[in-house]
Amino acid sequence: MEKEKMTKTQKKKEKTPKKKTNFFKEVRKEVAQVRWPSRKEMVKNSVATISFVVFFAAFFYLIEVIFAFIKSLV
Repeated sequence: MEKEKMTKTQKKKEKTPKKKTNFFKEVRKEVAQVRWPSRKEMVKNSVATISFVVFFAAFFYLIEVIFAFIKSLV
């Protein structure tokens, strides 16, 4: 009989912990399905990324120096 007298907000409060619990259970399930890279793959990808960053930084710096030199001639 007490459940019949509950208001809508009381019902929402009652359901909220279950929703949060279900959400975190589902998140854990999804994270378990993720294929995490091995240490070797991680190192390989990190080296490649850092190499590309250094290469393009040097490339754009060189372009800037060339344009600055051209501008100084004009």
